[in-house]
Amino acid sequence: MAAGRERRAAAETFTARLKMKWHRARVGLRRSGVDYFRGDGSDWVALAGLLLTIPLITAGTLANSVWCSPAVLVLPIVAGGLLLRPASLLGLYAAAATALIVESIQLGPYTEGPSRVTPGVVLVVAACGFFGLLIAQFRSRVGVPWRRGGTMLFDLRERIRVQSKLPKLPQGWHREMALRPAGGQSFSGDFVVAARTNGGRTLEVVLTDVSGKGMDAGSRALLLSGAFGGLLGSLPPHAFLPAANGYLLRQDWDEGFATSIHLVLDLDSGDYELYSAGHPPGLQLSAGSGRWEEKAAEGPLLGVYDGAQFDPVKGSLRPGDVLMLFTDGLVETSDRDIVEGIDRLTGEADRYVTGGFQGAAWHLIEAVAKDVNDDRALLLICREGPTAAAAR
Repeated sequence: MAAGRERRAAAETFTARLKMKWHRARVGLRRSGVDYFRGDGSDWVALAGLLLTIPLITAGTLANSVWCSPAVLVLPIVAGGLLLRPASLLGLYAAAATALIVESIQLGPYTEGPSRVTPGVVLVVAACGFFGLLIAQFRSRVGVPWRRGGTMLFDLRERIRVQSKLPKLPQGWHREMALRPAGGQSFSGDFVVAARTNGGRTLEVVLTDVSGKGMDAGSRALLLSGAFGGLLGSLPPHAFLPAANGYLLRQDWDEGFATSIHLVLDLDSGDYELYSAGHPPGLQLSAGSGRWEEKAAEGPLLGVYDGAQFDPVKGSLRPGDVLMLFTDGLVETSDRDIVEGIDRLTGEADRYVTGGFQGAAWHLIEAVAKDVNDDRALLLICREGPTAAAAR
C-alpha cells in the first residue's frame, strides 16, 4: 500500500508539473502575442519571414529574370522599413545586398542583355533601403511602433469626439453640434466640452478655437479639451475662463492663444449667461420677432496676458428661440469680413425657422463655408415651442 501511495503521489506530482508548465507556456505565448500587436514585443517573427523571402526572390530571379526582376528585392526592404527596428533592418539589408551580389554573378554583366543587375537596380534598392532606415529610426525615436501608430491616432480622434459630445437635454430642448476640420482632415483646432451641472439643472458648454488649424492645432486642441473638461463644472461659471487663461499661460506655447465662448444655461427658466474670450458673438433668434440678435460678451483672448477679466452678457431663451454659437472659420475669410459672414449665416438659418432646426448645423456649414480652408464649428441650442413639442 505504501508503494502504491508513493506511485500515486509521484504521478500527481508529475501531472501537476506538466499542467503548471503548460499554463506558463500558454500565458507566455499570449503575452508575447499581445505585446507584438501592441508594438512592444520582439520583431523576430517579421524579420524571419522577410529573410525567408529574399532567397525565394533570388531563386525566382535566377530562374526567370524577365518575370522576376532583380528590382523585386525592394519589396521586403520596404516591408522591413515598416515592420522592423533599425538594428534588425540592417540585417535584412545585408541579406538583400548578398542576394544582389549573387544575382549579378549568376546572371552575368548587365551589358550582355536585359533583366540583369544594372546600376539603376542597385540605386533603386539602395534608395528604398535608405528611406526605410530613416522611417525606422524616426519611429524608434518617437517610440510609436507601426502597429500602434495608426491605432493611436484613431484613439486620439475618437477621444476628441467623445469629449465633444453634448449631453442629453430634457424634453422641450434640442441641441446639435457640427464640426468640419480644415482640408477634410480628421483633427481640428475647434472643439466643444459640455456638461450638465447644478444637479442637471444647468447646461454649461464651452466652444473653443485654438490658434492654427487642422493637424497643426489638433494636439493642442486635445490637450486643452481634456483640461477644460476637468475645469468645467469644478469651478463657478465666472471662474472658468480666468482658470483656462491661466492654464494656457503656463503652457508657454509659441502659438498658445485661443478664443472661447462659455454658455451657462438654466434649463428650467431658459435664462443664460454668455462669457467670451475674444470669440465671435453668439446669435439668438427671437421667435416673437423672427430676428437674429448678436450676443457679444467682452473678454480678451485666452493665453495673452494674466489677470484678464471676462464680463458676461445675459439673455433668456423663450419657447421657439434659438441660440447659435460658432467659430470664426464659419463667418470670416480672407475675402469676407465677419459682419458679411454673419449676415450670410443668419440668412441661411432663416430657412429653418418654420420647419425646425433638427439637422440644420451640418447643412448650415455646407451652405455658408463649404470650401473654406479653416476649421469650422457650429452649435445650436433650441428651446422648442408648443408646436414642435406636440409634433414630437
